[in-house]
Amino acid sequence: MAGQGVELLAHLDDLAVMGFAEVVLRLPFFLRLERRLDRVLSEEAVDLVIPVDYPGFNLRMTRRAHEKNIPIVYYIAPQVWAWKAGRAARLARMADRIAVILPFEEELFRREGGHAVFVGHPLLSEDAPSVNRSTFCHRHGLDAGRPILALFPGSRAQEIERHLQLFLEAGRRLRSRHPGLQLAVARAGSLRVDLPDDPGISLVSDGRSLLRHARAAIVKSGTTTLEAALEGTPFVVAYRTHPLTYFLARRLVQVDHVALANLVAGSRVVPELLQGEVTPVALAEALEPFLGDTPQRSAAVTGLGTVRERLGEPGAAERVVQLVDEVLDRDAGA
Repeated sequence: MAGQGVELLAHLDDLAVMGFAEVVLRLPFFLRLERRLDRVLSEEAVDLVIPVDYPGFNLRMTRRAHEKNIPIVYYIAPQVWAWKAGRAARLARMADRIAVILPFEEELFRREGGHAVFVGHPLLSEDAPSVNRSTFCHRHGLDAGRPILALFPGSRAQEIERHLQLFLEAGRRLRSRHPGLQLAVARAGSLRVDLPDDPGISLVSDGRSLLRHARAAIVKSGTTTLEAALEGTPFVVAYRTHPLTYFLARRLVQVDHVALANLVAGSRVVPELLQGEVTPVALAEALEPFLGDTPQRSAAVTGLGTVRERLGEPGAAERVVQLVDEVLDRDAGA
């Protein structure tokens, strides 16, 4: 956004906080930002508000904009349906358009009276990895003739802290049973990832290519599960968070699956391990069937193909632009 000339009032690194307990520690920052944005909505000529995901903060700003009669196009609808159905109804009333990226969300918001449109998933518009296996492996010190286990501990410092060592230990266990297995850790952006002094572990910044060339993966819950589905790479989903956050989430979340890939498929296509279940032993046991030519691997690949089919077609951004044009043209002609 900054590269396109957008004036940023807060940077992504400042906003990258997940969980109930974690947000409490940053409340002063978010309250200051909320007051600043409220002044912008009140004092400047705002034609349109486009909140993008980020439910807690953006839903409050959506309410402020709605109270001031400012049109709203909400892109990437927050997953309020998972834990507070009442919020889905409120968003349906407030937003002029809701652009959803998961196929089942359109009906959920329309049922509440919202003008929801499934625009497809933005991942489909990203260029598919073009680097071949030989070149990819050469760049990252990997052997193209041996299988790769991809480890995706997360894109936030707190996720790295909670997942990395567990994922690495699970990988080492599998490597001891499959001596040819190579471990590759995905790093998001410039996020620091401290690896042990082990020549058998590589650090890779090109996560999508890593998924394409990996035999299997351990992936923290989030968008990466959909990237793995698009590449057809069987994986195990894992996530650990602050104990208080997990305690509250268990009582609020109302879905059968945590992984986006499983939610889109409508079934448990890949295993999910959460909180105390995330141990090296459990991760290794869940992943091992995906390393060989097994019925479990074949079933997972088929299920991931279903996920790909349900994510729509490329062009999500263009469809959102069309929704924005509809709202702006409507107001211009009013």
